Amino acid sequence: MIEDNKFIAGSGGGGKGGGGEPPTIAEDNLHSKQFATLLDLISEGEIEGFSSPSKEGRTKGTTAYLNAAKKDIFLDDTPILSSTADSANPQDVDFNHQNVDLDIRFGTNPQTKMSKVSGSASLFNVGVKVENGSPITRQLTNNSDLDAVKVTVTVPILQIITDDGDIVGNQVSFDIQLQYNGGGFTTVHSDTIRGRTADAYNREYRIELTGAHPVDVRLVKTTANSTDRDFRDLVWQSYSELEDDTNTYPDSAFTRLRLDSEFFSRIPARKFRVRGVKVRIPGAGANSSGTPTVDLQTGRIQYPTGYIFNGVMGAAQWTTCPAMILLDLLTNTRYGLGNHIIDSNLDLFSFVTASKFSNTLVDDGFGGQEARFACNINIQTSVEAFDVIRTLSGIMRCIPIWSEGALLLTQDSPKDPSYLFTMANVGPEGFSYTGSSLKTRSTVVAVSYFNMETRDLDYEEVEAEASYRSKYGLHVKRVKALGCTSRGQARRFAKAILFAEQRETEAVNFSVSMESGIVVRPGTIVSIADPARSGVRRGGRISSATTTQITVDDSDATDLSAENNPKLSVIMPNGTVETKNVTAISGKVINIDSSSPFSTTPNANSVWLLENDTVSAQSFRVMSVEEADGVNYGISALAYVNEKYAFIEDGETITPQQISVLNLLKPPPTGLSADEVIVLINNQPVSKLILRWQPVAGVSNYMVNYRFDDNNIVSATTSSPDFEIFNTKVGAYEVSVRSLNAALEPSATAATDTFNTIGKTAVPADVTGLTGEPINKTTVRLRWNLATDLDVTHGGRVYVRHSTKTDGTGTFSNATDLVEALAGNTTIADVPLLEGEYILKFQDDGGRFSNGEASVIIDLPDTVDDKLIQTRREDLDVPKFQGTKTDVAFDATTNSLNLIGGGLFDDIGGSIVGTFDDIGSIDDLGGIKPLGTYEFGGTAGGTFLDLGDVFTIDLKRHFLTEAFFPSNLLDSRKLAFPTTGTFDGDVATEVNAEMLVAVTQDNPNSGSPTYKPFQTFANGRYKGRGFKFKVNLTSKDPDQDIRVFQLGYTASMEQRTELSTSTTASGAGAKAVTFQHPFFVGTANTEGGANSILPSVGITAQNMQSGDFFEISNVSGTGFTVHFKNSSNASVDRNFTYQAVGFGKAS
Repeated sequence: MIEDNKFIAGSGGGGKGGGGEPPTIAEDNLHSKQFATLLDLISEGEIEGFSSPSKEGRTKGTTAYLNAAKKDIFLDDTPILSSTADSANPQDVDFNHQNVDLDIRFGTNPQTKMSKVSGSASLFNVGVKVENGSPITRQLTNNSDLDAVKVTVTVPILQIITDDGDIVGNQVSFDIQLQYNGGGFTTVHSDTIRGRTADAYNREYRIELTGAHPVDVRLVKTTANSTDRDFRDLVWQSYSELEDDTNTYPDSAFTRLRLDSEFFSRIPARKFRVRGVKVRIPGAGANSSGTPTVDLQTGRIQYPTGYIFNGVMGAAQWTTCPAMILLDLLTNTRYGLGNHIIDSNLDLFSFVTASKFSNTLVDDGFGGQEARFACNINIQTSVEAFDVIRTLSGIMRCIPIWSEGALLLTQDSPKDPSYLFTMANVGPEGFSYTGSSLKTRSTVVAVSYFNMETRDLDYEEVEAEASYRSKYGLHVKRVKALGCTSRGQARRFAKAILFAEQRETEAVNFSVSMESGIVVRPGTIVSIADPARSGVRRGGRISSATTTQITVDDSDATDLSAENNPKLSVIMPNGTVETKNVTAISGKVINIDSSSPFSTTPNANSVWLLENDTVSAQSFRVMSVEEADGVNYGISALAYVNEKYAFIEDGETITPQQISVLNLLKPPPTGLSADEVIVLINNQPVSKLILRWQPVAGVSNYMVNYRFDDNNIVSATTSSPDFEIFNTKVGAYEVSVRSLNAALEPSATAATDTFNTIGKTAVPADVTGLTGEPINKTTVRLRWNLATDLDVTHGGRVYVRHSTKTDGTGTFSNATDLVEALAGNTTIADVPLLEGEYILKFQDDGGRFSNGEASVIIDLPDTVDDKLIQTRREDLDVPKFQGTKTDVAFDATTNSLNLIGGGLFDDIGGSIVGTFDDIGSIDDLGGIKPLGTYEFGGTAGGTFLDLGDVFTIDLKRHFLTEAFFPSNLLDSRKLAFPTTGTFDGDVATEVNAEMLVAVTQDNPNSGSPTYKPFQTFANGRYKGRGFKFKVNLTSKDPDQDIRVFQLGYTASMEQRTELSTSTTASGAGAKAVTFQHPFFVGTANTEGGANSILPSVGITAQNMQSGDFFEISNVSGTGFTVHFKNSSNASVDRNFTYQAVGFGKAS
């Protein structure tokens, strides 16, 4: 019988039973659970609490309040509880952070202690495995101060290995039981640990103690014990006896957060959104005018309509009013200045006035309303008291002033002038005005403020009006709005800054007598009538007055007009200002509307001020009043615009005041003239054109327009009857000058003229006073007069060149630079001493040379003590100039060496424009190369100069050159002679030649001698054996070239005398003597050949006998032989010294 479904299968790559799936291992999902308790100090003093429960109306101490507070606590910038959760019944999904326990104290005095805050803890290790049916018990210390016990349990491994080999999770359950005073155990906590872990897992439990001591703690395992495949061991690891912190921390608001390590791997950053310290607010008003309250949604103080402060403060409440916050800081004895300042030291009425203005509702800019100024600030560090006062005052635009024994606030708020100033009640110097720099006038203000929604700094950016942006350009100011959490308030702050920097930029300073100095205070708004500014006198002193009429002090010098709605302002006997409408003016008498007379008769000699629609007084806000000498006071004030808050808060258009009649067009200036000069600016020579004209009476500013050639017109304004145009160029300047009135409107016509200028193109004056004074064998000192041109002495150069000619025919162009060009302010230079002509020119900072040149000829006498070693002349060889040439060539026509051109025949018609017939000089085809070299050594076809040993020699160059324009010579002319100017070539100054020498101490004729780098030389002393020479020809202009007619050098050595250092015995025979240093005796390639310059040797014998004599032989550069003999011609031993005279001293 055949059975179906019988087959053999492979293992399939492993797995269960040889053909199934591999065993599975459950995730290790248990993590030790411990808790961290954090105490955070929120604030001094009693605070209102957290923002969300206050807005929701939750009662402190309830679970709903604590839940709502969790919306305002941010752990790593995430709230514990979602803002949309129901605080009374939150769901698990509403919590962004799980298992966070919260408790709060609000800083009252007194307040209860906070539980679950460990003050001290004593740890006891247990380390015993708990088995089912065998509970473990421990007795606590008999300490009635214990508040809780913390039990820590450990599960070493929690898992089950199934029959299939899978590893899955497991669970273990247990009870924690307490027994008080032997009264029996009661289970106080039961728990089951579920999951899988292959490593030790810890969990801790805080158990509150509520009964009498002694206290026994027992751990009971309620699940079965482990088997070999079922792991669920339970270990009681330890317990801690806890005594909670008993401190209540009165007057300190703080929180306690208990965090589960299962959800936090580290201590998170915390942020708290709270409603801060409660401060006093004004109490019930006088005359039943009501009691202020606080809007619990915003913190704004709500003042009843018609509220009158009676000087009594009310109960402390939370508020965002900056005036009341400042008052609290000034008077609080715990964290403020209350130990130094009490209410009687403060002008409480000024604080309430500032509070009313701050809490007035304004448009928030986004469709709602808010308090004008609110303060939400967190002061965390100790700072200077005055800094805090000034900072908080600035939030509400106040200035704190100490006056008459009390601190008062004066606020920048809309108000009418309360004092008048004219030339009649200020010092004789009058009014001094200053304005802010245009660079400080912002056109964009970015205000940073704290955004309560994002809990981070945010920015509100406001741009100035388009007219100001086009006038001043882009100037961004970044500022911080302290204590600001409102975007609308930040925006108003930015607009206030822009307004002040655009419309309140002017400051005025003046002096007054005690009459005004003791009345005016910082913050006072004053009216100023300045005839120098307005163009008319509209103020003075009262001669006499009634309540409807005043007689002024002067009408002849006063513009009194009854037109254009005139108003008269007068300082009254009580120091206030009253303003009335004028009905008529007759001479000195001004009549006002009798239906609205002055409240009392003005005093004689008081101050009056007249305004109308044509000329108004200018308003200023006093910033400081300083006593000068007990009689006089100095006042500083800033421009003030009363309508600014309407502009800042409501966007209303501001109508500028008409404060002057100085707007009439003025006549143009006359007598326009100009001078061109060169001056120093920042130590640099600059050419400028100075324009001058006759001043126009009553004109303070002029508008200058000028244009160079046909370029754009340049416009500028000057306050003096002259103007300077810098960096002038060659050409014509068209100039027009107009008068400007006080409104900077130009005159209808202008003074005009055209001036031709040369800029800095004039060549400098020639060098004068040149003298030459040799100061040693190698150096001559040249002196000359300081250049008279500023563009030479500052940025220019003095060029010192040398020609070998001594007949006075040397020129700047046929000479070469002797030294690097000197600074233009140089008047003395020590240069190499050479025979020939020294030629000097000045060069200005634009590269222009003086036309003429100064020179001095040095004709050197022959040296007696020096020995000529060699004279080399490359130009006398046959053929001439046989050395190594690089980008130079010998010109047989001129018998000279010169630079070659950089072009090729094939380039003609291509990169070289023109045809073959257009080329003036084939040698210079394509423009002169910028650098060429010629290198040479000894005799023609021979070796380099070889001294045979290392000696010190004196070298002098022989160098005759000429600079020229290859295309400006007779042979190069392609045009007809009448069109070519002179036959002589132009003066070429952009070329140069320098001679260099390289030295080696090796044998230059064998092996590979090592030469030191080439160095420039004119004359000098050099040490070496071998010498080779090079010439560098350079051109900075492809149209200029330089010729070398004569080239060479002379080498000489100084005479030297060598004396023996001691007496020498000759011995009985010929005595060979070696010199201390060898002498130079000539080599094959030096003058005279080898051994042509033997030293002269003299002998001084010291013990000669009658008939004795000596013979000197074998004289060489290294020594000689002396032989002493007697009269019988026999050798004798004698003592002697020697003296050798020769040239050179070998190393």
